[in-house]
Amino acid sequence: MIRNACIHLNGEQPLLADLFELPSTADVALRCTNLRTMNGKRPIFADDSASVFFFPMIHVRFLEIPPAAMAGGGDTDLPRPMPVAMSSQLEAGPAEEEPDLEIDEDFLRRVREA
Repeated sequence: MIRNACIHLNGEQPLLADLFELPSTADVALRCTNLRTMNGKRPIFADDSASVFFFPMIHVRFLEIPPAAMAGGGDTDLPRPMPVAMSSQLEAGPAEEEPDLEIDEDFLRRVREA
């Protein structure tokens, strides 16, 4: 069970839910339970938050699954974020100078007159 996944639906506010499993590329619907708004309240369209809900994947923009949301704490099968190498301009060496571009005065005059 994946706890506290954030479901972003098309044209709606995000919802928190517990997913039964990670969706696959072949899934046409997202199955979840314990549906609630971001502040923990029951959504107005749900009679019981503990029901099982099916959202068609066509209405799901994306899922946000925090690493701690997987059952068992930090032990997840999700890929770890890749470290990003940051470099400064000084390390990269001198930047190439941009060539001076000529301004076409005739073109500018036509734009101003239009």
